[in-house]
Amino acid sequence: MNIKNVFISGAGALGLMYASYLSKGVGKENVYFIADDKRVEKYKNSKYYVNDKEHNFNFISNNTDLKADLIILSVKFTGIHEAIKSLRNIVKDDTIFISVMNGIESENVIKEYYGDKHLLYCEVHGMDAVKEENKIYFSKPGLVCFGSKDNKITEDVKSVEEVLKKSNLPYEIPSDIMHKMWSKLMLNDAVNQVCAVFETGYGGIQKDGKAKDMVIETMREVSKVAEAEGIILTEDEINDWMDLMCTLNPDNMPSLRQDTKAKRKTEVELFAGTIKKLGKKHAIPTPLNDYLYDKIKEIENNY
Repeated sequence: MNIKNVFISGAGALGLMYASYLSKGVGKENVYFIADDKRVEKYKNSKYYVNDKEHNFNFISNNTDLKADLIILSVKFTGIHEAIKSLRNIVKDDTIFISVMNGIESENVIKEYYGDKHLLYCEVHGMDAVKEENKIYFSKPGLVCFGSKDNKITEDVKSVEEVLKKSNLPYEIPSDIMHKMWSKLMLNDAVNQVCAVFETGYGGIQKDGKAKDMVIETMREVSKVAEAEGIILTEDEINDWMDLMCTLNPDNMPSLRQDTKAKRKTEVELFAGTIKKLGKKHAIPTPLNDYLYDKIKEIENNY
């Protein structure tokens, strides 16, 4: 398929960052943020600033007659069902779906509503985008890793690759996308939750100390659960992730820490909740995830 338009669900830091890139690939007029009528009315005349450059993004009602070639899901997991149901009117037989959401569960939810014929699997990492009201800042756009579940180079994979290439958005088509997604979950589970509990940005886990040590040990805990699920995550991968963390702006922070700082409901169920559930399934103790889960729930309850 020749992708002529892109619809993005979720106008957070990632959604806005990707929209600024994709506008180069398919044209600004063909990139849409889809929302309900109330939100469209609120945001349609809003100006956004991406690294201080002004953007007037298109907000369009989910009642539109337009049909989507590519849908990018970039919402919080807490609102995924509502977001996916709201897309029904723009989906056609060959609409391609990609989720840039955290974790390994969003693809299952998309599949539940729309099947998996044109569902691509994806994980993104290495970006440090932060949103402050109508402004987002980032020093690195990160890497979009995507592919079909069976790792075949399908026409959908080729179509998305072409758009990302035109958009100058860094990407990778890995040999094993499920391994990539689990590896990213290992990172997110540790970094997001530890930063939230220690009330720190990336700088707090870049320096030696309790926070950095807990990140490393939490990743090791996740790797044991992953192995039981048939995914081998190595110590070298943990070291590579820690090296990557040291390249990020120390003043920026991961999404879950942004949420606790802003007193928003977090994605703890997507991280520790998932690992705790799978740990019980395989009779693998998960004491660090148990601790992080309880602490984050305590933080939420004290808002």
